[in-house]
Amino acid sequence: MQKFYHILNYGCQMNESDAEHYAAQLEELGYHKNEDFRQADVIVVNTCCVRESAEKKILGKIGELKNVKAQKPEQIICIAGCMAQKDGEKLIKKHPQIDLLIGTSYVNSFKEILEDYLHDKHVRVHTEMLNNQDSEFEGERVRENGFSAWIPIMYGCNNFCTYCIVPYVRGRERSRSVENIIEEVKRAVAGGYKEITLLGQNVNSYGKDFGEKEAFAKLLKEVDKVEGIERIHYMTSHPRDMSEDVIKAVAESKHICENFHVPFQSGSTRILKEMNRGYTREKYLELIKLIRKYVPNAVLTSDIIVGFPGETEEDFLDTYNLVKEVGFDMIFTFIYSKRSGTPAAKMEEQIPLAVKKERLNRLMELQNDISLKLNQKFVGEVVEVIAEGPSRKNDKVWNGRTETNKLVLWPIEDNKFEVGQAVNIKIETAQTWILKGKALV
Repeated sequence: MQKFYHILNYGCQMNESDAEHYAAQLEELGYHKNEDFRQADVIVVNTCCVRESAEKKILGKIGELKNVKAQKPEQIICIAGCMAQKDGEKLIKKHPQIDLLIGTSYVNSFKEILEDYLHDKHVRVHTEMLNNQDSEFEGERVRENGFSAWIPIMYGCNNFCTYCIVPYVRGRERSRSVENIIEEVKRAVAGGYKEITLLGQNVNSYGKDFGEKEAFAKLLKEVDKVEGIERIHYMTSHPRDMSEDVIKAVAESKHICENFHVPFQSGSTRILKEMNRGYTREKYLELIKLIRKYVPNAVLTSDIIVGFPGETEEDFLDTYNLVKEVGFDMIFTFIYSKRSGTPAAKMEEQIPLAVKKERLNRLMELQNDISLKLNQKFVGEVVEVIAEGPSRKNDKVWNGRTETNKLVLWPIEDNKFEVGQAVNIKIETAQTWILKGKALV
């Protein structure tokens, strides 16, 4: 009889990469993917705990699985990832339907852990933090995307921003070797993947555990040499560690996309200090000037937290005015929420929700205006996109992204396109978040 698996994935791109690794190990054991988790013999819930909303959603799904397992008693439920790491055995005590609990240090060991469980059906809990674990990855992945591949270059984080749970659940920084990374990139390209994204909680810290200076800039140059690659992205950067050499590497490359995602989180130097970000407002603006110097046409995006504890109206205006001064193409804004186990959760002067929402709305109104004006400059221009497939709302309209990650929509009309195909689009109209045009064929 065929055996089936289903992976329920939540959270960041690193979680998506981990899910691909779980899938490959399951397929090595003879399991086949089933789109219906109710029919699966093994369910892996790959969890996130960065935001409270994600935790609530995941807990709801774990509760639902109790009823699913009641109808299929032999079903194996595995809870993996950051929430498993943070909450540990408390999850099993509250949800006895869980068979396996796997923390973030055990992604590479999942196959062996599952085999051990199948031998005696005893509940397994593996949540010890193995910070000195060998971070090299030699296995395969079952990639969901047909043209774009995630390539982790490092794991963990040493920054300990006061609002962030990641260092506590992902451990300290561990970098993969250049040779190992390049080998995986080459395998992905040989498998037809034209676009790769180098992943890490802070890619600019890559190689620091090797004691090598400017290791990330050197890695970018090596990846850029791989034959057959078309686009290279990387995420996420930390402003404190982004160097001039990295910016130069992007400027001088053939394939690295000129899209800089540089989260500044707050425009107030006082709040940045409370966040333990390691830079000032002035230093951040100097970094932006450096990017503009070497890559004049760079697209800039960022992350911002609104309503951090103690944030005054003056602090918020520092953020508001920084957004206005820089002119980001897009920002990702988040209302601060407490994360248990982080220093910020214990800080006094927590900001009322109504104040946080009002500030968020002001910031988004400003950014919407900036984004629209920047997008309108593309009207009449021809841009190259990689086709991603039909739009979710209309299968007669396709979508794809430019080198700098702009989302573009166009009607298929009488033309045929393939996922991963490079298409030239003449932009006819611009909206706040998307560009629309016609394919030149």
